[in-house]
Amino acid sequence: MAEPAPNDPDGKVTVFTHDAAQLVVEASGTGARTFLLVHGIGMGRGVFGDLIEHLEPHGRVLAVDLPGFGAAEEPPRVPSIERLADLVGAYLRQHEPADRELVAIGHSMGTQVVTELAARHPSLVDRVVLVAPTVDAAARGALPQLGRLALDLLVESPKVLILGAREYLRAGPHLRRKTRAMLAHRPERSYPKVAAPALVIRGENDVVCPRAWCARVATALRTRVVEIPGHGHETMIRDAAPAARAILAELGVQPVET
Repeated sequence: MAEPAPNDPDGKVTVFTHDAAQLVVEASGTGARTFLLVHGIGMGRGVFGDLIEHLEPHGRVLAVDLPGFGAAEEPPRVPSIERLADLVGAYLRQHEPADRELVAIGHSMGTQVVTELAARHPSLVDRVVLVAPTVDAAARGALPQLGRLALDLLVESPKVLILGAREYLRAGPHLRRKTRAMLAHRPERSYPKVAAPALVIRGENDVVCPRAWCARVATALRTRVVEIPGHGHETMIRDAAPAARAILAELGVQPVET
């Protein structure tokens, strides 16, 4: 069930509830193609503002807050990655036209969600884009991941640090359990099940997602890795233009300068 979000005079934001979990969806743009944007751990749809500006001229954009992130309420229990994918799938099945091309774009933990979406609900997804895919199988524990993230943040811009701090505070007291759910997921088991064409994007300086891991992901998805020079893990937040150009080039679309 989807309802208009309160305090949204433009009517762009809806709240979708399914199986006791809430998804907040902000829609913008128009066209035959839909870009679905799924955020990473501790984040929310608010970090996609720059990317949305680059994608809006080329189709409809759906940016989501997963349960317990952004403006979405905390669920009664922390959902698994698979359950998050099922929630997004339920929204798409009920509210998006079946004949619309859907490009599912995930960042960080969001790559795990869109991977499961494509593997479990293949009829809903026409293309998958994984930006900074987690979790590196060689460093799956919480401490290695947090250590890598801390190193990555040392080179990030003030914009990333400010947006990230705001979203992590909104993620609430259950972030630790959400991180455990992320780390429990094994995306490498699902990559071979994805039939849709895929693209992997990595920031050149991303220590969270090393080059070797991203190459392994790309091989499993039968695709390639595009590296964004001078960027780290938060490449779509810091400056989304290079990632947007890579996504649009994969679709054969000429970017519109903004």
